[in-house]
Amino acid sequence: MDTLKRIKYEVITKAAKLALKGNRILSERKFKTPKRWRTDILAPPLKIGLRTKELVTRHYLEGRYAEGAKPVAWVTSGAPVEILKALGFYVLYPENHAALCGARRTALELCLEAEKSGYSMDICSYARCDFGALISGKTPVGKLPKPDLLLCCTNICQTVLYWYRVLEKHFNVPLVVIDTPFLYREAEEHHIEYVKNQLDKLVEVAERVSGKKLKFERLKETLRLSKMAAELWHEVIQTGKNVPSPISVFDQFIHMAPIVEMRGDAETVDFYAEMLKELQERIEKGVSAVVKERRRLLWDNLPIWYKLKFLSEFLAERGIAIVTSTYTNAWGELAPMMDPQRPIESMAKTYLYPILNRGVGHKLKTMKEMIKDYSLNGAILHSDRSCKPYSVGQIDERNRLISELGVPALLLEADHNDPRAYAEEQVRTRLSAFAEMLES
Repeated sequence: MDTLKRIKYEVITKAAKLALKGNRILSERKFKTPKRWRTDILAPPLKIGLRTKELVTRHYLEGRYAEGAKPVAWVTSGAPVEILKALGFYVLYPENHAALCGARRTALELCLEAEKSGYSMDICSYARCDFGALISGKTPVGKLPKPDLLLCCTNICQTVLYWYRVLEKHFNVPLVVIDTPFLYREAEEHHIEYVKNQLDKLVEVAERVSGKKLKFERLKETLRLSKMAAELWHEVIQTGKNVPSPISVFDQFIHMAPIVEMRGDAETVDFYAEMLKELQERIEKGVSAVVKERRRLLWDNLPIWYKLKFLSEFLAERGIAIVTSTYTNAWGELAPMMDPQRPIESMAKTYLYPILNRGVGHKLKTMKEMIKDYSLNGAILHSDRSCKPYSVGQIDERNRLISELGVPALLLEADHNDPRAYAEEQVRTRLSAFAEMLES
């Protein structure tokens, strides 16, 4: 690493940290509900949103100056990031960057850039979005740092394997693939040992790239922080069991950013502790995320990032609160498996168990449990054109929810990041009909 770049990085990021924190504190003191906010149907936005903005802004600002100052790794969202964090890597999640592009409605432009260069429209819109950013140099976060290492874990889908091979060729840097056997039942010892051996190899490569030796105590502390953050995030989600719910799934989609891209940081623990506190205060005051909550639903699959506001308001107008999601739940449900005293071994097991690395029967079981635990009246299953692993089996899952639990379930076709796969009038019509069914 370059000493001058390191000094520049430290000076700029420390100054930015202070400036962003000061701006956030000032905004908290002057906190007002935005003028365009529908206070007739929605509770005021969570104040923690200002801290979310601060953390995400700072994360990408640090990335802008990280290149050459500290080792940089690009990783998949389900990767064992604690090893890299413990070695001092700045970690970037291309999926999160693409989601941010979707929420800011710049994803389509980037997808088109990728398609002009020959990438098929049938490829995941997250991948196309990031390919477009690489090709054009455009990004709403200013600049993405060049990686020194790529880490791909196949526990979310097989697309990431091909995606990261493209990145390997583009950047000409080492690629480490953690291959996770798909679990139709519970993991067996040979599965865990197989992943553990790959994690040992990851340590070797990451040490070589960073020029540092992994300190076992540092790794334990990093995993401890990840576990605490995941536990708190799970508690945040579970406040949705309260009737009425103080939080909607649209809040969860926005505030899940730190648990995905900032696992292993002490500030992520503090963030979710503060968020939980705010939600508990809402419960005590009887504040409901949807002002006139009459029906409570489950959301399955990724968000439709470019339509969060529309969906939130459209449903709230009809007294519908989506209070939980299999997607947001996935980032908290595995916390009990993390054992900071046995970091490598417990990571080898934990990272086998994400919801997309298990059979559809497990997801159906999870949905049934959530419907009962959260006192839900129905479910919306987002059939996501881009995310085949998450969408496979949804027709059968919908039918089983209807026939076995007697709850209405709607299959809604769209794409998490590409608005060309979204039909506004069709969505309005189907959601309106579904809302009427829920009332009957």
